[in-house]
Amino acid sequence: MAALPANVHISTHPCLLAKLSQVRSASTTPKETKQLIHEISLLLAADALARVLTAVPAGTTDVTPLGASFDVQTCAPASVTLVPVLRSGLGMLEAFETLLPFPVPVHHLGLFREKTTLQPVEYYNNLPTRVAAADGDGARPCDIAIILDPVIATGGTAEAAIQTLREWGVKRILVVSVLGSVEGVTRAATEGGGDDVQVVVGAVDSELGGKNGGMIVPGIGDIGDRLFLTIGK
Repeated sequence: MAALPANVHISTHPCLLAKLSQVRSASTTPKETKQLIHEISLLLAADALARVLTAVPAGTTDVTPLGASFDVQTCAPASVTLVPVLRSGLGMLEAFETLLPFPVPVHHLGLFREKTTLQPVEYYNNLPTRVAAADGDGARPCDIAIILDPVIATGGTAEAAIQTLREWGVKRILVVSVLGSVEGVTRAATEGGGDDVQVVVGAVDSELGGKNGGMIVPGIGDIGDRLFLTIGK
């Protein structure tokens, strides 16, 4: 396998790799697929969030059931936004909301690949308009935006999502995926220089194939169709 950029982090967790093998199987039912993607996303969330968040004192104290006082800790930065890519990114969303110790905004991006060119087309974007600052520049919408998309195949969708978030004003972007191709992960990690981007992925397959060469091989199929029972649409 070709060397990947330094800002790409591949999981080595044995439970994740075992669950990924289960997702790969054509015999895995839709219900099982949905649960496995959630469980894999929990493992990815633990890894990914540890890379961008830091435990800090909350400045308050509380009392344990034994009556002992303790200093409360929280995470910084607190300004985090989750950005699931429709449709399949929704399958990862609950895991990240579960792991984060505080509620965060969720903004959806709708992107699909045009069948012939495989280029991404944006059909939905609910990122709010930024509030103008006193100096005329737009206020930063958040400290960290986390893109959730289970598969990075050609990398075009991830690249488009990164570009959209940069235009929105985000300074740090974390892309989290269950599975990527070498080509797609490299494209996402190096988009526009990549200094503001980190990619966390469960595993990387070396080939792209299938119709028009846009599917990861061996891959996990069209995970959006598998999650939402739209196979053969």
